Amino acid sequence: MALFKYSALDAGGRRKKGSVQADSPRQVRTQLREQGLVPLDVTRSRVQGAANAPRFANFFSRLSSLELAVATRQMATLLNAGLPVEETLLATAQQSDRTRTKNIFLMVRSRVLEGRSLAQSLAEHPQSFESIYVSAVEAGERAGYLPGILSSLAEYTEGRHQSMQNLSMAMVYPIMLFFLSLAVVAGLLGYVVPDMVAVFERTEQALPFITRALIVASDAVREYGVIALMCVLLASVGFRIAFRQKPVRLKLDQFVLRLPLIRRVSRGLHTSRYANTLGVLTSSGVPLAEAMSIAASVVKNSAMRGGYNEATRRVTEGASFANALKEVPHVPPIMVHMAASGEKSGQLDAMLVRVAEYQHAEFERITTTLTRLFEPAMLLIMGGLVLTIVLAILLPITQMNQFLS
Repeated sequence: MALFKYSALDAGGRRKKGSVQADSPRQVRTQLREQGLVPLDVTRSRVQGAANAPRFANFFSRLSSLELAVATRQMATLLNAGLPVEETLLATAQQSDRTRTKNIFLMVRSRVLEGRSLAQSLAEHPQSFESIYVSAVEAGERAGYLPGILSSLAEYTEGRHQSMQNLSMAMVYPIMLFFLSLAVVAGLLGYVVPDMVAVFERTEQALPFITRALIVASDAVREYGVIALMCVLLASVGFRIAFRQKPVRLKLDQFVLRLPLIRRVSRGLHTSRYANTLGVLTSSGVPLAEAMSIAASVVKNSAMRGGYNEATRRVTEGASFANALKEVPHVPPIMVHMAASGEKSGQLDAMLVRVAEYQHAEFERITTTLTRLFEPAMLLIMGGLVLTIVLAILLPITQMNQFLS
């Protein structure tokens, strides 16, 4: 079966659009007529080529973190209730209000009906289902414990979505405050200050240093402001292009890990991701070496990812997980000790989840503190700049009044 998109008219003459699974366009038209619809157009969905589609096409057909979390929870609930996989996928697709989400799950269902496993069907949509997701589902299918695995994945995806949402909400206000401050200062220097300075220049009196500096800054903003803005935009684009080069990205990631406070934040974030992913995979029955390789891929810092890949190589050669982690730079000592304890007690997955929770809590604590400090700092800087501009304008006026008196 394949997925088709259709456009049809109902009994009232209203146009309706949707998608349906069928063996051929003729079967789609037959189904529509049975529903009292007049088919206008039936086309094969492009979602089925997602695995080989261009990157921009995959981007527009991918699931968001919230959609993936909701769909995973629905599938886990339905499978725990005893529904077959194909019915679970159909119900999940019908439950969604978004055509994009519905099409993806209908396409996955069509592959399952063709005889492929759920993991193989999900792997055809790498933009929506990451390697950790597919590997966990594959392990669940092998072990016959798919409902439990999907429950773990539901908790994982919900927690990750909540973390991303909290971080985004925490950064919205500081970023808006920063750009608003820049806009206010640029507006004062570009439009307000020149009118006030013109009065002082006609008096031909000696101006204070702060006023002369303000005039220079105002002239620079008026003459070179647009050029400076264009340079910043070009520099940001050039930085993004350079950042995609592996040597440049590695150097930058290594530099980030040397900064005093940012190093702690970055290390905590990536350690939490690695430990959480590894805990989910090992608890799902994925072999440790394979789970380590997949977990390393979710680490965005290339320097730390290289260290975890080296640890994977050592485990493959026969070393224990804890001993392999000891040789990895930037791994928190608590993770090494918890890993050793987990290996001895046979509860490595539980220990990894605890490490992930601890590191994530520390990451949120540091980012919350920095965000709360950033807000008053920006207000102080903004107030200082406005005060400087006001003083630069008032001082010549005061000197003029003293001269006239």
